Amino acid sequence: MLNFKDLTLRRGPRPLFEHATFSIARGDRVGVVGANGAGKSSLFALVRGELAPDAGDYEEPRGLVKASVAQEAEADERAAIDFVQAGDRELVALTASIAGHGGDGDGLSLARLHQQFDSIGGYTALARAGALMDGLGFTAQDQRKPVSSFSGGWRVRLALAQALMCRSDVLLLDEPTNHLDLDAVLWLENWLRSYPGTLLIVSHDREFLDRVVGRIVSIENGAIAVYSGNYTSFEHERAARLAERSAAAARQERERRHIQDFIARFRAKASKARQAQSRIKSLERMEAIAVAHADSPFEFSFAEPRKLPRPLLSVTRASVGYDGRAVVDNVSLSVQPGDRIALLGRNGAGKSTLTRALAGAAPLLGGQRMEAAELAIGYFAQHQVEQLDGEESPLWHLAKFGGAELATAPEAEQRNFLGGFGFSGERVFEPVRPFSGGERARLVLALLVSRRPNLLLLDEPTNHLDLEMRHALSVALQDYAGAIVMVSHDRHLVRLVADTLLLVADGRVREFDGDLDDYAAWLTRSEAADDSAGPLRPAGDKGGESREAARDRRREDAARRARLSPLRQAIARAERAMDEASARLKTAEARLADSALYAAGAKGELEQVLGAQRDAKAALAAAEEAWLTASAELEADQASGP
Repeated sequence: MLNFKDLTLRRGPRPLFEHATFSIARGDRVGVVGANGAGKSSLFALVRGELAPDAGDYEEPRGLVKASVAQEAEADERAAIDFVQAGDRELVALTASIAGHGGDGDGLSLARLHQQFDSIGGYTALARAGALMDGLGFTAQDQRKPVSSFSGGWRVRLALAQALMCRSDVLLLDEPTNHLDLDAVLWLENWLRSYPGTLLIVSHDREFLDRVVGRIVSIENGAIAVYSGNYTSFEHERAARLAERSAAAARQERERRHIQDFIARFRAKASKARQAQSRIKSLERMEAIAVAHADSPFEFSFAEPRKLPRPLLSVTRASVGYDGRAVVDNVSLSVQPGDRIALLGRNGAGKSTLTRALAGAAPLLGGQRMEAAELAIGYFAQHQVEQLDGEESPLWHLAKFGGAELATAPEAEQRNFLGGFGFSGERVFEPVRPFSGGERARLVLALLVSRRPNLLLLDEPTNHLDLEMRHALSVALQDYAGAIVMVSHDRHLVRLVADTLLLVADGRVREFDGDLDDYAAWLTRSEAADDSAGPLRPAGDKGGESREAARDRRREDAARRARLSPLRQAIARAERAMDEASARLKTAEARLADSALYAAGAKGELEQVLGAQRDAKAALAAAEEAWLTASAELEADQASGP
């Protein structure tokens, strides 16, 4: 269907890729992957007819109907629903023909137009457009609002809905999930699975690719390679190929050991909760794919925070919102070092509003917010990406807005740090204005990391980041010693990082007892019925209970949480004690490995270090026993039911 023969595309004098020969068949579902700047968008522009090959040929059938997403919807005064319907170009043309037919008396011609209108689903077009808007998060009231009244991100959603409205033979989607929240991503996945045409997708969301595509076109090192299977299959095949390169072997082994160590530590502490088990599986998968990223240009880590007070931040009976209107009410939350929290909820439920309030970027409408004296927040949000000074360089931004240590460090150290985020060579001196969205997001992350925060508040941190940078971020977050509260539609990142899922819904914040698959099921279930009982139903419950039963069950849930809370707190205390004892033991054993400690004059110091080793071992054993006891009681209580 789409044939590429000995194809070469250039950007200026530089070839993006050369001598590429491959075909995409009718009905193929293809993921196009590669680093930023590799040529993915240029390949799409070629298919759209906006670029011509610099060498070779591109062929397609005559009359092919193609749909793609405009970068931004026009800021006109059309109603949003009319803008979306305009995506069906044949429908628009027929509607105009019928309207312009007038009263010329040619009833047969008009009847044919109406028959054709019916055959293409013209009478259901309004319903189709409304369903698309609903799936992408628009309300019924939004449908009649003018396009110009929506923000840039929502206009991108409108442009996506318009592209989906087109009854196309080929659908090209370039980063379709960037401006979507998780429930809209899940809806889009389901919609694309039933799309009958040929699908080409550029995406840096691996789970989205895994669930939608069946082939991968990889643009790498100036060449194009085609793989059968989804993104995970491609990653494994690429990992096997990289394993043959001796230059990558050392980094591969380091990545593997790093993740194996983390899995071992996490498995020792994880309860039997579904979210914990889901994360173990994700970590094990991460170990398997680590080698596929051995040649990644990105490698960084979070420095140890200077202080880790307990709690870092707490809010009590907090009310958050905007323009004096509460969106989320009665929130009580205490964030401790080591917490890994992901906020779930539909668009508009208040996830970002709550994150801003936690960051202190928006005042509470009620309640209290208390932060530790040594709190150091690292807050990532999209508006920060837009606030970079376009005339200045990454190096200037690091000196101006980076952490105190790096801001005043020698230039060589600053450049080395920025190199871990993909800014190397002359790139560190270039103005930010022409940088891509992904490059700007990487720079904001670099500034955040440089400040050595002890609390990370991340609102969609992976928007615009490519797969390699997302992997580097997930690896860095594994060893981060502080706390994390995140909002993200990247399920892979949430599965790898989050231990606790909090649902923001119906103006409240509640712990979600399940994993992301349970959340997807809850979304589907609550679409079909009033879900006043919330997500705290036991796994496998199909709903349908009476209001009285729901009220009784909520009381039982509350009593059960109150009963289990002391055990969970005991487990958390034991985990902290284990971490502290392990650190002391590691320090003592490192000292004992020093040959100078065994010199004749160091006997007193040696005895002191040996005593510290004994004390640390005893403390570790006691903490482990306390952890095992509390975990066994918790597991027994959970198994016994409410």
